[in-house]
Amino acid sequence: MSFSADAASLNTMNEVGDALQACWTPPADSGNATVTLSFSFKRDGTLIGPPKPTAIKVNGDDKARQAYVDAATAALRNCLPLSFSPALAKGIPGKVFTMQFNSPKNNAKAVQQ
Repeated sequence: MSFSADAASLNTMNEVGDALQACWTPPADSGNATVTLSFSFKRDGTLIGPPKPTAIKVNGDDKARQAYVDAATAALRNCLPLSFSPALAKGIPGKVFTMQFNSPKNNAKAVQQ
């Protein structure tokens, strides 16, 4: 499934999660790693401030952990802006969402906290 800013509007948070996962490529040799990012959207599909890592499970040193966090942050940033439906855009601004980025890649959903 491929998404872009020119794609049809996203109607649900499951669709948002799918769109963000489509942009995610785990770093090579990252094993069974995960990082969870917290972030908030504006109505225009961009972020309010930078995403924050809230949980990091990466084998290796600080450099390996930072590389994984950087890859997840880049995937999120490179996928934006998202195109929200009017109904989703109305309710999304300022709410905090979390999303887990996994290696190997699997489907994850953006979840409102």
